[in-house]
Amino acid sequence: VSSLNSDDSDEPSLLRFMCAELTRGYFLEHNEAKYTERRERVYTCMRIPRELERLMSFGFFLCLDAFLYVFTLLPLRTLLAFLRLLTIPCCGLGGSRFLQPAQVCDLLKGLIMVLCYSMMHYVDYAMMYHLIRGQSVIKLYIIYNMLEVADRLFSSFGQDILDALYWTATEPKSRKRAHIGVIPHFFMAVFYVFLHAILIMVQASTLNVAFNSHNKSLLTIMMSNNFVEIKGSVFKKFEKNNLFQMSNSDIKERFTNSVLLLIVCLRNMEQFSWNSDHLWVLLPDVFIVILSEVAVDIIKHAFITKFNDITADVYSEYKASLAFELVSSRQQNAYTDYSDSVARRMGFIPLPLAVLLIRVVMSSVKIQGALSSVCLLLFYLGLITMKVLNNIVILGKSCRYVKEANMEGKLFKRPTAQTSKQTPKKPKVQQPSTSITKQPSPRAKPFPPAPPPVTEVTSDPPPDSPPKPEESSSETPQSTELKHRTIKKDLLEIDRFTICGNRIG
Repeated sequence: VSSLNSDDSDEPSLLRFMCAELTRGYFLEHNEAKYTERRERVYTCMRIPRELERLMSFGFFLCLDAFLYVFTLLPLRTLLAFLRLLTIPCCGLGGSRFLQPAQVCDLLKGLIMVLCYSMMHYVDYAMMYHLIRGQSVIKLYIIYNMLEVADRLFSSFGQDILDALYWTATEPKSRKRAHIGVIPHFFMAVFYVFLHAILIMVQASTLNVAFNSHNKSLLTIMMSNNFVEIKGSVFKKFEKNNLFQMSNSDIKERFTNSVLLLIVCLRNMEQFSWNSDHLWVLLPDVFIVILSEVAVDIIKHAFITKFNDITADVYSEYKASLAFELVSSRQQNAYTDYSDSVARRMGFIPLPLAVLLIRVVMSSVKIQGALSSVCLLLFYLGLITMKVLNNIVILGKSCRYVKEANMEGKLFKRPTAQTSKQTPKKPKVQQPSTSITKQPSPRAKPFPPAPPPVTEVTSDPPPDSPPKPEESSSETPQSTELKHRTIKKDLLEIDRFTICGNRIG
C-alpha cells in the first residue's frame, strides 16, 4: 500500500506542476559577472548624454572659434601681410623670404574670400528660393539628401585643395618642382570655395522653404531623416577611431545646421521688414529642429557604445585629443593654423560658410549713413571681443584636458626630437610672450611631423619625464622636480592667455 502511495505522489499532475512553478527559486549571484556587466551597460547609457554633450559643446566652441577667426582676425592679418608686401621695396628683403609662410597663407585666404564674395553677387538668392519652392515635397526631400552627401564629399576634398595651395605657395624654392604651379592651385581653390558656397546656399534655401510651408510636411520629413541616420549607423561595428570620426562629423553637422538656421531667420526677418512678432513664430520650429538633432545624436551614440562595448570615458579621450591639437597650434614650432587643423579633424571648412553668411547679411541689412557705419564698427568690435574671450576660455579648458590626460610629455617631445638631429646647442629658454609676437623660424626639414594618431591618445598615456631618473642614477630628486616644473611652466607659457583661461574655466 505504501509503494502505491509513493507511486501516486511521484506521478505528474497539474496541481504539482503549478506548485512547482509558484515555489521555484533561483539565485542571481550564481552568475554575478553577467548581471554586473548588464548593470554597467545601463550606467554607461545613462552617462552617455552628459559626456557626449560635453564633447559636443567643446567641439562646437572650437568650430565657433575657427569661424569667428575668418571675420575678425583674418582680415587684420591679411591687411598686415599686404602692408608687409608693399613695404618690401622700401625696407629691403633682409632675409631669404619675401613673406613668412603664415603671411602668404593669410594673403591667399583673404584673396579667395574677396573673389568668391564678388562672384556670389551674380547668384540670385530669391530666384533660387522660388525655384526650389516650386518643386514637389518628395523631390525636395531627395534634393536635401543629395545635398548632405555632396556637402560631406566637398568638405573631405576641399581641405586637400586648400592645403595643396598653401604648401605649393610656401614650399622652399630649393626643392625640385613637383607641382603644376601656384596659379592653377589658386583657381582650383577659388572654384571649390565658390561651388561649396552655392551648395550651402541651396541647403539654406531648401530649409527656408521647409520653414515657410503651410503644413510643415517638408520640415517633418527632413527631421525624420535624422532618425533614419540611427538605422544606418547603430547596427554597424565601430572601433574607437571610427566613433571619434563620427563624433567630429556630428559636431561639424550641428554647427553647420546652427549657421543655416541663422541664415533662415535672417532671410525671413528681412521678408517681414524685421518685425519681431515673426521671430516668435520661427523660434518654436528652430528649437524643434535643434532638439531633434540632439536627441538623435544621444540615441545613436548610446546604442553604438552599448553594442560595441565602449565605455563613456572614451569621450574624455576625444576631448583631450582635440585639446592637444589646439595647444599644439599655439606653440612656436606649429606647422599649421588652428582653423586648418579643425578643418582637417572635423571636416569643417569655414571659408564657404563665411562667404555665404557675408553675402546674406549684406543683402539683408542695408548700411546707409554714418550711424549705420558706426553700428557696423561696434558690431565688428563685439565680434573681436567674442572671439578673444572664446579663445581664452577654450585654451584654458584645453590645457586642463591635456594635463588630465597626461599628454604634456607628448606635447614637448617633438621639438626636442628635431633639435637633437640638428645641432647639440643649449636650448634657449622661452619667454612667455614670444609665442604671440615672434614669427616661427624656418625648419631645416620641409616636411613637419604628422600629428599623433588617435589610437596613441586614447589607448596608452605617453611616457612622461619620471622614467628618466631610472636611466641615469646621477640625477638628484631636485632635478626631477625642476623637470616637472619646467613642463608645467612651458604648458602655461604656450600663450599668456592660457593662465586667464584656466582661471575662467
